[in-house]
Amino acid sequence: MLTRKQHELLMFIHERMKESGVPPSFDEMKDALDLKSKSGIHRLITALEERGFIRRLPNRARAMEVVRLPDSMNPSLGGKKAKFEPSVIEGNLGKSPEPKPSASSAHDDGQMPVHIPVMGRIAAGVPIEAIQTQSHTIAVPPEMLAGGEHYALEVRGDSMIDAGIFDGDTVLIKKQQTATNGEIVVALVDGEEATLKRLRKKGNSVALEAANPAYETRIFGPDQVSVQGRLVGLFRKY
Repeated sequence: MLTRKQHELLMFIHERMKESGVPPSFDEMKDALDLKSKSGIHRLITALEERGFIRRLPNRARAMEVVRLPDSMNPSLGGKKAKFEPSVIEGNLGKSPEPKPSASSAHDDGQMPVHIPVMGRIAAGVPIEAIQTQSHTIAVPPEMLAGGEHYALEVRGDSMIDAGIFDGDTVLIKKQQTATNGEIVVALVDGEEATLKRLRKKGNSVALEAANPAYETRIFGPDQVSVQGRLVGLFRKY
């Protein structure tokens, strides 16, 4: 699944290549997508390249090719940005329950596991769109939940391996909109792309810090990043 901006950029490059055989410049792409800076175009191109839609050719300025086009687009977007919004969690999913009497399937302490919705995938690497549709649930011990609302995400990428978070892990997130320096959070960048990173704030800048020396720390303005939740647990299958 592509975000609206990613799809717009991919189709703009595709149509320009069909017309002239020459890829558009960064300025042309910026103007076509009505973006304020070329850094947004660079991020979109990187995301498209990471997901196998385009390929940049070495040793040639502006050289790229469209490798494939999306099979279909999500009609429910209705021309709006595809945002990752864990607020779609409804009912008691993800909320700590009141203690219940023990049963044959309960833990020894008499509390049943809590079923937490898995809301899709989160990038531990180059930000990708997180899918906000609930795919399934996982059972979580109540002692891992300290009140409030929780959700889970499947990790894709290796940028947080030094924090013990690997590709294929499932992370447990407490839904909140604030976090302190050094906490690992789900961060929404420019209202479109979600990523799992360590949050650092200094003055009016916000840094999303990887836990892998192969990835650079990315700096944003205060209005570009919003916190969607804080990491509180992790699950791994062997």
